[in-house]
Amino acid sequence: MAERKRIQQKNKKPAQKPEKAKSKARGDIYALVVIAVGFVFLLSFYFGGTGGLGKVLKGFGLGMFGAIAYIIPFVLVIFGVLYLFGKKIQPKAVCFFAGIFVCLAAFIHLCTASDAHFTELYRLGAEGIGGGIIGGLIVILLSFAGSWGTGIILLTAVLALLMVLTNFSPSEFLRSKYEKKDKAATETPRETVLDKPRRTRETAEKPAPSFDEQDFKIISHDQVAISRATPDEAEPKKTAQELMDEEKANAKTDANEKAEAVPKEEIEKEIEDTKPAADYKFPPLDILSLQTKSKRADKPDDLRENAKKLIETLHSFGVEAKILEVSRGPSVTRYEIQPSAGVKVSKIVNLADDIALNLAALGVRIEAPIPGKAAVGIEIPNRSTSTVTLREVLSSEKFQEAKSKTAFVLGKDISGVPVVSDIAQMPHLLIAGTTGSGKSVCESSIILSILYNASPDEVKLLMIDPKKVEMQMYEGIPHLLIPIVTDPRKAAGALNWAVAEMTNRYQMFADCNVRNLEGYNEYAEQEGIAKLPNIVIIIDELSDLMMAAPKDVEDSICRLAQMARAAGMHLVIATQRPSVDVITGLIKANIPSRIALKVSNQIDSRTIIDMMGAEKLLGKGDMLFMPVGVSKPVRVQGAWVSDDEIRRVVNYIKGDGEPVYDEDIIEKIENADKPEMEEDDPGDTDPLLMQAIETVVDSGQASVSWVQRKLKVGYARAGRIVDQMEARGIVGPHEGSKPRQVLITRAQFLEMMMSTDTQSDGEE
Repeated sequence: MAERKRIQQKNKKPAQKPEKAKSKARGDIYALVVIAVGFVFLLSFYFGGTGGLGKVLKGFGLGMFGAIAYIIPFVLVIFGVLYLFGKKIQPKAVCFFAGIFVCLAAFIHLCTASDAHFTELYRLGAEGIGGGIIGGLIVILLSFAGSWGTGIILLTAVLALLMVLTNFSPSEFLRSKYEKKDKAATETPRETVLDKPRRTRETAEKPAPSFDEQDFKIISHDQVAISRATPDEAEPKKTAQELMDEEKANAKTDANEKAEAVPKEEIEKEIEDTKPAADYKFPPLDILSLQTKSKRADKPDDLRENAKKLIETLHSFGVEAKILEVSRGPSVTRYEIQPSAGVKVSKIVNLADDIALNLAALGVRIEAPIPGKAAVGIEIPNRSTSTVTLREVLSSEKFQEAKSKTAFVLGKDISGVPVVSDIAQMPHLLIAGTTGSGKSVCESSIILSILYNASPDEVKLLMIDPKKVEMQMYEGIPHLLIPIVTDPRKAAGALNWAVAEMTNRYQMFADCNVRNLEGYNEYAEQEGIAKLPNIVIIIDELSDLMMAAPKDVEDSICRLAQMARAAGMHLVIATQRPSVDVITGLIKANIPSRIALKVSNQIDSRTIIDMMGAEKLLGKGDMLFMPVGVSKPVRVQGAWVSDDEIRRVVNYIKGDGEPVYDEDIIEKIENADKPEMEEDDPGDTDPLLMQAIETVVDSGQASVSWVQRKLKVGYARAGRIVDQMEARGIVGPHEGSKPRQVLITRAQFLEMMMSTDTQSDGEE
């Protein structure tokens, strides 16, 4: 048994890993030996610390090469260190370096000891004069060219060897500089990374050129720079706060010009009504997170290799094509190919699964053809994705220069260009995608864009969140008209209010002889009356509303989608169940702009964007954006924003103030939802009236929501109690979003209580 085991061990092949380790150890030993020899030469040449050996080495080195020999120790040490850290030195490179070394020795000899005799070369070199025996012999051999000719020959040889050693091409360098200058003049933000010279010879054997003959661009999204205007190039853009202060000053100037015709009290009231929210602080960008670079990015060589595999795959199925351009986006890379004449586009589309198999990709989406190009786009997921942060897109020049207060960012397209759009131009938006596709993050990007771009006086938000978890972080922000609606039954009332508000706005437009919100606000600015804000209605989950009140919700959404654009009211509707019973034909027909995130099947994709493709998205913000007026959707990698970033922004803009909601809207929604509560408390006087009066007198303020919280009653009953207090002269009339004024003091309340008790005793 022992003998058999010994034979098996003898015949067993050595493992691969020990061989590699042995080879690596041998290489390290070689490197250490070279470094040691270099230090010996260093001590010998400069310090004389190696005794007789040092004198011999120094004399021999200087005698052979002259003064240039003083760099030999450093060269040996550098080569040894490079080899020790895995930088293999090719023998060809050593030969080229030795040639440069010899030419420099000859050039030094030509400049310092060109008249020396052959027998004196070694002695002069040992004394540090000339180029030693090697340099002197080369000068003697080239003496037929004269001193100037020899110098030109030696310098040319040095430059040629350097170019070969470093693989540097002056013509290529100058050509790239010229191309960059030409691209800057044409304002094209694309850069050619890999180019091979196109062959001028045409071959008739093949219908399309081979891959090596193809000349195409590789564009990485990291190379697309976000241009910014410097103080010397352009006037710095005014901040939103400066613009509001300027508007306030203009309003005061207009009011002073009208002082002769209008009483002072009316002027002050008009200025008070029209001034912007001066206490609103626009959040800074530095409270958002910076971009985190991916650990491994696809390099141009990897992209070229994938392009080669793609062409070979198509060729194996009888499709001849050439690649025009490769664009690497944050999550996918698009290969733009041009098929040869006679190749049907449908044939390429049917090869999506075969391409994914040969390239080992998660999935392949084919866009055939690319709008505006005579090419087919094949989109392949990257091996390593890059995160697009909300901060880098918000800081882009495209968003910073957006004039509309309803502008928002989505992310970056497949070429790395920031995607910025405007809700007012859509004018409504439908977002659909499964769980984990990035739907909530997409909504947050839209909301935060508005918070960064508009004050509460310019844009108001009405949020409906039936799931009660997606939008609760935004509760209390000054842009909200009312608290976030979470009850699906109250959501129908909120949409009914929006329809009524739209109708009311159109009546105001007709009275002022204007056509839309922009015209009305210009008229209001001239007349010194209050402007109307844009209203964005955000519905997080449409399917929950459609189950609770399908008829009312569908009717309200359709009426708003058809007519609300000119009134400055816009819908942003999201759902994770894009079925036909949720996204009905009426809703879909009236909401032209859509965002499709990853869905589970082709039917859902067709429901959203009327075509397939959304089922092949990658999730995590990968989307197809189809704004109004576009025939085919654009692939976008959505911007990422975390919950912590959202909390930081919300806490910043909320500050220490309490939220101020529109009590009228709340009351209308409550009354529409609970009409039966009118009969909950029969009688003219509520039993809790005196307690409510005492509460508002002690607090010094009165509102329906305040009475509701303090007395723990329903909203409708609290509203009736406030009306009864107003009828008795306890509180003042309703003043919009401001609390009602309390008209009596504590002493007057006590007198009222005493008189009430006296009347009760008399009746008894």
